Amino acid sequence: MFNKITLRDTIRIDPKRFDQPLEDAAYEELRAKYEGLVDDNLGYVISVVDLEVNPVGRIIPGDGGTHHPVIFKILTYFPELQEIVEGEVVEVADFGTFLRIGPVDALLHVSQLMDDFISFDERQGVLLGRESGRTIQRGDVFRVRIVAVSFPRGRSSGKIGVTARQPFLGKLEWIESEVKDTMPAEPDEEDEKE
Repeated sequence: MFNKITLRDTIRIDPKRFDQPLEDAAYEELRAKYEGLVDDNLGYVISVVDLEVNPVGRIIPGDGGTHHPVIFKILTYFPELQEIVEGEVVEVADFGTFLRIGPVDALLHVSQLMDDFISFDERQGVLLGRESGRTIQRGDVFRVRIVAVSFPRGRSSGKIGVTARQPFLGKLEWIESEVKDTMPAEPDEEDEKE
């Protein structure tokens, strides 16, 4: 889930940035500090989107920079357990695929793809279901459920696990076919006349 969160902090403006407008310098400092951060409370910080910096800063003895209170908004992505998301296959391997969901990649393990024996064609970079004939390759779009999330501290990417082995989950073409199979047949025109 994407969120817009308002935070407060005090940032240090380096003396090298004193020739810049205060808001531009503050924005650059906030971007360097927050963008790309992964936190178990915030999720994945994508971008600093708005800020208000107090023009009255403090000078700390022995430090040439100025310290300014700032209120700012960040755009984050916080994957929640059991959330249904769609993602594009960005990598295919013998053990599964990686789906791009939001700003991160999630692992869709072969055991969570489908009820079929799956083989990997390394030359073509394709996973193939033996009985169903279904294929998975780069660029395919999947609807999946998030089943595992781990947030490390700092700038590491963390881990997200997803499943497609539930009704109406999987490759979008498979879902369309599944929906058509479950819809009642429309009556013929001749049946309606009787």
